[in-house]
Amino acid sequence: MSAFVLGIDIGGTGSRVALAKVDATRDLTVVATMTGPGVEISAAGSNVLGIASGLIASAQETWGERLDQIAGIGIGATGIASLAEDPASAITEISGRAGAPAAAAIDAVTAHLGALSGRAGAVTVLGTGAIAIAHPGPDEHGILSPNWTRTDGWGHLFGDRGGGAWLGRRSLEIALRTHDGVDPSGRSLLESATRLFGSPATWPSQFYTRDNRAGMLADFAVEVAALSDCGDAVATGLLREAGVEAARSALAAAKGLDSPLRIALTGGLVQAGEALVSGFRDEASRLHTGVIIEEPAGDPLAGSVRLGVLAAEGKLRAQNSVLWM
Repeated sequence: MSAFVLGIDIGGTGSRVALAKVDATRDLTVVATMTGPGVEISAAGSNVLGIASGLIASAQETWGERLDQIAGIGIGATGIASLAEDPASAITEISGRAGAPAAAAIDAVTAHLGALSGRAGAVTVLGTGAIAIAHPGPDEHGILSPNWTRTDGWGHLFGDRGGGAWLGRRSLEIALRTHDGVDPSGRSLLESATRLFGSPATWPSQFYTRDNRAGMLADFAVEVAALSDCGDAVATGLLREAGVEAARSALAAAKGLDSPLRIALTGGLVQAGEALVSGFRDEASRLHTGVIIEEPAGDPLAGSVRLGVLAAEGKLRAQNSVLWM
């Protein structure tokens, strides 16, 4: 293998690129990083593949000769499965221009590869949305078979259970129940939401007409976490419920995996508080005796770098709607 791999992590609010050096023992050392734009969605779909191409061009311009030694490129991206047109052809083109094997995957795959370092297990990713993904791990030849299984990731209208938009929507529902005089327990949520969004009478027009309503709902998760920190029992209960949902999704995705089962929880929403994490741990332990709950070894960018290594070594296999080469 040559000296370097390129990892690219593309999300809704921004993108990151890492140039990593690979030694003879396959240990990775990130030597340079850069940032870029996030995904934009229009009636024509997503611009995620265009962003990936632009980031590689920027990396070639910025990092010069080191890019001539690139052995592999790994790209993890949100929306690539459902909103990007013909990812396989685009990745073939990217690989040809870069002169190195390239692979692209849904962001849950790179979150898994980062959190569990390519080992078997299941990972739930909680950000604006939520998805769980599982894999049996490499075979005796070190190859990752096309056996990724996922749970949820259905978007804020139909699912994303435990994610930021889900948490925000659940919280605003409780706030409105208090506003309507049905349930007084959400008074703190109502006060916080009114400060942030104004009168409840304006909320439908604010949310239903916005393309970024999932992000707006997820923004309110920050307020829920703050209320929990101040001791609000309803907010704490909501965070715990999010963790419970995340555990259920992880274990559903992991059905069929051999024991011992490893799972992890990752994503930006994990920072919302201990109630969420403890909800995840407690529910996972209740549902699966002997489950091993691991702290993530790395983030999705680290997973994208690892995807690039696997692409360079020829140890990936394409899977429809999950991974392209």
